[in-house]
Amino acid sequence: MSTPEQRPRDAVDAVVEAWAQVRPDLDTAGMEVFGRVFRLARAMGDRMEEAYGTYGISRGEFDVLATLRRGGEPYTLSPRALSAALMLTTGGMTGRLDKLERAGLLRRSPDPHDRRGLQVTLTEAGLRLIDAAAGAGLTAQSEALSVLDGERAERLADLLRELLAATER
Repeated sequence: MSTPEQRPRDAVDAVVEAWAQVRPDLDTAGMEVFGRVFRLARAMGDRMEEAYGTYGISRGEFDVLATLRRGGEPYTLSPRALSAALMLTTGGMTGRLDKLERAGLLRRSPDPHDRRGLQVTLTEAGLRLIDAAAGAGLTAQSEALSVLDGERAERLADLLRELLAATER
């Protein structure tokens, strides 16, 4: 384990130090973790947007295609199931589906089991695109994570899993 003097400094260190100057009574341990988590999420979000952008899709559109893909063949879900899986309003989902359908990446059709419902299915073009975009996204993540050896990356994943479980209760 490195000592504080050996660790590289970052923007969160400066914020924590500024608070220590004006409010030494505050416990900033949470800020040291979550400040970095927020900054990391923003930086990786930008990298993912760039990776998916080369395929002509946004992160939100990637999420729709990836949710259909992960479901396995026939790569079909209802708009309601997609909205629930992605925690989106139906209005937000409709906009994404409209754009992806215009691009030929998915199609909407009547649900054969519910005459009032629809089903959304990946097209062959959508399947090819999501497979390529998922690979590009995972490559970007692997490149960012490469600063940690396998054991440290696994430990970080375990710690984040534990923290996430505790905060989602």
